[in-house]
Amino acid sequence: MNPMVSIIMATYNRAHFIKETLNSISAQTYSNWECLIIDDGGTDNTKCVIAPILEKESRFQFLKRPNDYAKGLPGCRNFGLDLAKGNYIIFFDDDDIVHPQNLELCVQELEDTDVYFCRYIRNVFFENFDYNFDFSKEYSSFYIDEKDIDRMLKNELPFNSCAVMWKSACLKENRFSENLMYAEEWELYSRILSAGFKGVSIEKCLFFGRKHPNSNTGEFYSNNSIRKDSYVEAILLVVQNLKEKQLLSTSLKRYFVTLSRGFKEYNLFENILKIFDLPTSEKLKWQLFYTTLPLRLFVYRIKKKVLKKI
Repeated sequence: MNPMVSIIMATYNRAHFIKETLNSISAQTYSNWECLIIDDGGTDNTKCVIAPILEKESRFQFLKRPNDYAKGLPGCRNFGLDLAKGNYIIFFDDDDIVHPQNLELCVQELEDTDVYFCRYIRNVFFENFDYNFDFSKEYSSFYIDEKDIDRMLKNELPFNSCAVMWKSACLKENRFSENLMYAEEWELYSRILSAGFKGVSIEKCLFFGRKHPNSNTGEFYSNNSIRKDSYVEAILLVVQNLKEKQLLSTSLKRYFVTLSRGFKEYNLFENILKIFDLPTSEKLKWQLFYTTLPLRLFVYRIKKKVLKKI
């Protein structure tokens, strides 16, 4: 019998963290799953560390990424997607902790035929994890669809990579862009949402991300050039997709133009403006917006300080 849920986990030199992550998956209250662990060419002793788990638990599979998938997280995940047998797909990282009810509650929500993904809350932790889980099954929820793409892209409604379970139909035509080394899930998930898939968000924390400087996010905020290059490319892919689907609202145009100020060395504003493909008058309007943005932000901060003192 095929598993209902396919967990896809890319790993690279995480022997010091992965065992704790796999143990949290083994502790799931829902049992009908497979976990595909895709090694990205690591050089540490990950396989030796998890060998006892692999021997004891057949639901885990340890596989090497083939060379016809690009090195990196997206390539590993795409390889996993091509092997996955489950009706539902979820991506877990190799250094985090999964709430015991994660799969159970997501599967329960996805039994609704009109719902194609289940988003939930993800919290973070540093160093040692506190295993004092909340096992309550009472939580609020709300629906998400195409109209929420603004909030998703602006991170007002975060879609963390490991905080969504998808029906496999969402990923049939949508795969990770293998040339991206950062923001790959942000780009892919916005594509899925813009394709018209409706989902549900449950207000319960079901995943705990470990914070450490060697994570992709940690490297991005340390100005790693590979991560920054990838983010710029992801932004352009997102803008192009929204333009093609006629979902590029004025609010999103303003957001991306504002965002481009932080990437002047990439000529990001000029490249975004090309994708907008606007009439001359509207193009001039956005050029003026971009040029005067620093002054307006300065005035805004001054006003904010003044209002605080009143």
